[in-house]
Amino acid sequence: MKEINVLPLKDRILYKDDVCLVINKLKGESVEGAKDGITDLALNLMSFLNTDTAEAVNRLDVPVTGCALFALCRDSLVFFNNSFSGRNEFTPVKRYWAIAEKPSSPPPERGELVHYIETKKKVNKSFAYNEDSEGRKKASLKYRITGEGKNYLFMEIELLSGRHHQIRAQLAAAGIHIKGDLKYGAKRSEKEGGIRLHARYLCFTDFKDKNKRINVTADPPQMDNLWNAFTYSIR
Repeated sequence: MKEINVLPLKDRILYKDDVCLVINKLKGESVEGAKDGITDLALNLMSFLNTDTAEAVNRLDVPVTGCALFALCRDSLVFFNNSFSGRNEFTPVKRYWAIAEKPSSPPPERGELVHYIETKKKVNKSFAYNEDSEGRKKASLKYRITGEGKNYLFMEIELLSGRHHQIRAQLAAAGIHIKGDLKYGAKRSEKEGGIRLHARYLCFTDFKDKNKRINVTADPPQMDNLWNAFTYSIR
């Protein structure tokens, strides 16, 4: 996947304290376990910050952009992992922007999707089903359509759980395909790689002050006509 370094690493840090940071992730970056030829964002952060710990909390897919939270110490990693997996009461808020190919039958303007997701590691792909079964995990999200163009829908999505490739798999199961996402049924790829899925907003509880909530918003790293149209539709 082609990586476009729109901004230097230091200019993409949206929030930082001594236990965590949020960075505006680029398409083509891996937040953990990068394969050959893919930029390892965690290693780059450790080098830049001169630290031995930078662990991804919300594990954005390689082709996805936006708010990526990293823990900078083991204690905060445990706390944030418990928060994001629902094992404590400090539930985060995760909102995404998606530009999808317009389906032949448009979905309702807003709604909630509930599926049971099974991930097949050999092909690195998740499948969303309407029925529960062994090996499947419940997944849910809320969406609203903020606008549309001639060929695309603009969707704002609130992720209510955190499954592997959840948004991509659930939308595909509903007959909606994110622009550029060939793996989940899009008609064609993006010219410069990536897909049109962006982690727009993240709200999470402060590790040291549990009464404090941290709010972070990220613009798409590469603004173009489509993202500008999306931004206009959300006003």
